Amino acid sequence: MGKDLSDYRSEYDRSVLEDKQLPDNPITLFDKWFQDLIEEDINELNAVTLATSTTDGIPSARIVLMKSYNDSGFTFYTNYESKKGRELEENPHASLLFYWPVLQRQVRIEGRVVKTSGAESDKYFDSRPEGSRVSAIISKQSKEISSREELEKKVQEFSSEIKRPEYWGGYRLEPHTFEFWQGRQSRLHDRICYVLESTKKWRRYRIAP
Repeated sequence: MGKDLSDYRSEYDRSVLEDKQLPDNPITLFDKWFQDLIEEDINELNAVTLATSTTDGIPSARIVLMKSYNDSGFTFYTNYESKKGRELEENPHASLLFYWPVLQRQVRIEGRVVKTSGAESDKYFDSRPEGSRVSAIISKQSKEISSREELEKKVQEFSSEIKRPEYWGGYRLEPHTFEFWQGRQSRLHDRICYVLESTKKWRRYRIAP
């Protein structure tokens, strides 16, 4: 069992990230990169790895779908009683990692996570397809279940009002650190960091690959 992958590699030559391209606000650069991604017409372009940890420093990571972003942060939705929800309750600091191989780019974002307002969570919940809303109501996310049939039976038997449950809603990661990574030839990648030094002022600098 197993396979040697030491010769499995790709060359990075799609683009560059020069200092003259860099805006003062990292959200501006993120938005530019995201628009570039939209033009590639790929699936799940908003998929992002969310890394959380317990107060003991034990990490865990999973893919979530970012549903909006702006100067305030990056928003996703989930069950507040899930593993990620429990960890964010204990330790409200997390990291997001976007990986876009088609553009040979990564963006890593760190920050504090807060819950969105009830009104914002309601608005998004009500926009989801009916099946997705029912699933959010009947699923005790991350809890052990006896079988797949148990879930399907709950869906079939569901007859209550389709209303957002209190244990389901949004989170917003409010960023204080960004790293933009652009693959370059010979592994001399471009890595540009932004760190929030005051309420609205970002410090930008380059780090070695």
